[in-house]
Amino acid sequence: MTVTIGYAAALERVVELELAEDVGTGDVTSEAVVPADRRAVGTVLLKAPGVVAGLDAMEAVFRRLDWDARWEVLVPDGTRCTDVPQPVARVEGSARAILAGERLALNLAQRLSGIATLTARYVDAVAGTGVEILDTRKTAPGLRVLEKRAVALGGGRNHRMGLHDAILIKDNHIAVAGGIVAAVAAARQHAPGLPVEVEARTAAEVADALESGADTVLLDNMDVATLRAAVGLIGRRARTEASGGIDLDRVRGVAATGVDAISVGALTHSATALDLSLEVSISP
Repeated sequence: MTVTIGYAAALERVVELELAEDVGTGDVTSEAVVPADRRAVGTVLLKAPGVVAGLDAMEAVFRRLDWDARWEVLVPDGTRCTDVPQPVARVEGSARAILAGERLALNLAQRLSGIATLTARYVDAVAGTGVEILDTRKTAPGLRVLEKRAVALGGGRNHRMGLHDAILIKDNHIAVAGGIVAAVAAARQHAPGLPVEVEARTAAEVADALESGADTVLLDNMDVATLRAAVGLIGRRARTEASGGIDLDRVRGVAATGVDAISVGALTHSATALDLSLEVSISP
């Protein structure tokens, strides 16, 4: 799966919605104090070390407000930057447009760069183990496609995009369906072409997941010893994924159990925005 499917359309929708929220019928401050024909240059500065992401979103904001704006990327998305402050992009165009789009453009790039940076920290923490770091559906409403792209830029891998492209049978599904084996059988019949993943919290549930023929077993909220035992039981009969509050302090130990992947909701729901700013001056 790739998050670039539908990305341009998703970005356009986000920019349209957010500009409607922020600019509304117009930026009354800029319209009051900035001449309509004034041009300006804005330099995007990265002020904290991290992975740059969301520069394309910034460009989309400024171009929506000024189609003639000139946008120059100085440091491509996905670049790890340590020497800060560092200019990463530059925009030139209508001063009113740049000022109107400044906050939204920064909001998007700061959030997405924060996600990419946190993902990179998790990826670094499991380096050499062969374990993949996965995202989840715990994303900000409306920003999922953008946030999952940021995860990929940070070196992580995207889990399912939504409820439509893979089957993940969790505890509540199991309770309603009458057990793991019954739930997997029903899922196979309903959508035979989709991969099936089953959540398991105990050794008994792991055994049921194996009996059902699940493609992936999600080992949920297990300690390291229990994880290691579950991975040994499963062998290569199914792919294994660990999940459940796995932070940077624990992730290396979890990776050492032999799981194939670790999913981390914090990549998107708890990432701290990376510090960027826009320095604006009158265009020469």
